Amino acid sequence: MPSVPPPISTQSADAPAWNDSLLASPHTVADKRRRVRQMFAAIAPSYDLNNRLHSLWMDQSWRKRAVQLANLQPTDQVIDVACGTGDLALRFADKLPATASPVIGIDFTYEMLPIARQKSAGRRMVWLNGDALALPLPDGCADVVSIAFGIRNVSDPAAACREFRRILRPGGRLIILEFSLPANAVLRGLYNFYFRRILPRTATWISGDKTGAYKYLPESVNTFIDRAAMMRMMTDAGFSQVTQYPLTFGVCVCYRGVVGQ
Repeated sequence: MPSVPPPISTQSADAPAWNDSLLASPHTVADKRRRVRQMFAAIAPSYDLNNRLHSLWMDQSWRKRAVQLANLQPTDQVIDVACGTGDLALRFADKLPATASPVIGIDFTYEMLPIARQKSAGRRMVWLNGDALALPLPDGCADVVSIAFGIRNVSDPAAACREFRRILRPGGRLIILEFSLPANAVLRGLYNFYFRRILPRTATWISGDKTGAYKYLPESVNTFIDRAAMMRMMTDAGFSQVTQYPLTFGVCVCYRGVVGQ
């Protein structure tokens, strides 16, 4: 499938996308989609390095757990939405036989995809530029749909879940990996000190980002729906057996839902 050409933007990728006023309620900003795309385009070159350093390399173990929870079968067609630079899609590919259908990674930030292609050189992968709200795929074409640290960035997460349901076959599994906050008040306070005070400074320094991406990150997590609401959203979209799996003291959660037979 051909990828969709990147949208033409009249705004510099380094122009500020987020300020303190917008970050008070980032999920209600009218042009959130444009701002999210702008910031990811700007941080794409340093995205992997910052992920590793600022999760203390835990991001890889979280993706490993997500793959385990998908209960992969040898013939599964896997679609990884908001694939970024391809880390989760590649982990799925590692667990599938060489004869399996290529894993398809989709991201609406075009600048992420050349990095994913480079990382997957020589492997049977498909990378598409597309939107989680209008996936360029037919109904009932997938056995597993995953999205890692991306549902929070979609302008309409409930609509995205319905779109995931649309492309899944009966028995298909939805895997959502997303940041959360520790339930324990002390751990939550310590985590937010790091998340809001330290990470934005060090990650911005490493990336040279001027869009406010690493100020958006902690505020987008702190203002996003809670775990119970996420599970209700998946149920409302038509998924059953919806379950949550908190990871690393609850700073990350893997959600799993199944399409009924």
